[in-house]
Amino acid sequence: MNAPTEAPFTVSRQLDVAAALRAVLPEQSVLFNEEDTRPYECDGLSAYRQLPMVVVLPQSEAEVVAVLKVCHQMGVPIVPRGAGTGLSGGAMPIADGVVLSTARLNKIVRLDPYARTAIVQPGVRNLAISEAAGPHGLYYAPDPSSQIACSIGGNVAENSGGVHCLKYGLTVHNVLRVRMVTIEGDVVELGNAGMDAAGLDLLAVFIGSEGMLGVVTEVTVKLVPKPQLARVIMASFDDVVKGGNAVANIIGAGIIPAGLEMMDKTSSRMVEPFVKAGYDIDAAAILLCESDGTPEEVEEEIARMTEVLNASGATAIAVSRDEAERMKFWSGRKNAFPAAGRISPDYYCMDGTIPRKNLAQVLLGIAEMEKTWGLRCANVFHAGDGNLHPLILFDANTPGEFDRAEKFGAEILELCVAVGGTITGEHGVGIEKINSMCVQFSDEEREAFFGVKRAFDTAFLLNPDKAIPSLVRCAEYGKMHVKRGQLKFADLPRF
Repeated sequence: MNAPTEAPFTVSRQLDVAAALRAVLPEQSVLFNEEDTRPYECDGLSAYRQLPMVVVLPQSEAEVVAVLKVCHQMGVPIVPRGAGTGLSGGAMPIADGVVLSTARLNKIVRLDPYARTAIVQPGVRNLAISEAAGPHGLYYAPDPSSQIACSIGGNVAENSGGVHCLKYGLTVHNVLRVRMVTIEGDVVELGNAGMDAAGLDLLAVFIGSEGMLGVVTEVTVKLVPKPQLARVIMASFDDVVKGGNAVANIIGAGIIPAGLEMMDKTSSRMVEPFVKAGYDIDAAAILLCESDGTPEEVEEEIARMTEVLNASGATAIAVSRDEAERMKFWSGRKNAFPAAGRISPDYYCMDGTIPRKNLAQVLLGIAEMEKTWGLRCANVFHAGDGNLHPLILFDANTPGEFDRAEKFGAEILELCVAVGGTITGEHGVGIEKINSMCVQFSDEEREAFFGVKRAFDTAFLLNPDKAIPSLVRCAEYGKMHVKRGQLKFADLPRF
């Protein structure tokens, strides 16, 4: 595991940049002493760290504009940072660069219950939007597991999803407009409050761009009505193949549940003692299938899903009887990540997406990899859309275990690509998956990505060296493969 990186910048450079930034921001909004900047050295992927040269905490769009103009003029790289809950290293600082935190831009500007929209600043917590909209019978649908802490600006950067993304979509499907600042300090609005905007759909390009194209200062989100009723089916299977096939069978029957999640036995057994959700710890796999809508719609959909699950080989089925039990069933899935800490000193959370029909195949493949790498893996899935989150369990204090966990994760991502999937679903690429981008995309495709980057940021100052690998990096990574998708077990390149 990487130790915290010491300062790669000169003191004179640091003081010059800090002085220039203090000329446009209040003194307390510019941090450069190590004790103040150390908390910003990583995001949720704490294995990779870099001490920031300077951290700025603007409180308004005008201050964001001023910061970007200073950094552009001085040629200083900038890493935008939200709540720091990201899991791919997207908010890890750049050497000799500035971290721009949007934490103080945390106001809900306007909530319109008639238009069913909310205009919020990027530092507003995901869950806070639903809490504000609740009295109007509305809520914000994307619900990542970190929704109590993650910010909407970070959700835009990573195109976050959540357990209900199958029916209600990802961030990109629930954002109407983004107001952002370019590296030159220009304020640009993408999208609008309507359902469509004239010209190219740059809003969709921007969402999920991981802070490489601009800094978000305001977001207009869609709100949806709270359903009258929601109920969850918890189905047990004695075989992961049957469980994986059941997911495909539900979608194949024309049913789109509000949520469709899958957990293997390792996950269920680590979660159940933690939250006591009522999971069947003897089942090889469990499915959580949620239906919402009017009572009549829910009753019909629950009956249809139960029929499909029984036909798919479910060994036990339980249906939530009330809202408290529904939340209890979901509590296990929502707490899968923290529960891993009860059975392992460390875990490495992966993120890939595969065709639903290949769920069982990939689960079996991961089981074989556990033997190869000598590490356990707990699997949780947004099964409905094929987004998997294997949790590789390891002990960082044991020499070589983190290295094996990294390579285990890279092999999982290569399997995702091999079955027709992709290396990420909602966590982004950041620095974690940048080598795996070499496996999925050709030189020509990656150059096209760089073309988009250049159009927004010619100087390559916004979150540089993230998400899109260089030709040199991919050439080095390619030397480790006997053939596409087969790793040689050498150290992964990090440069």
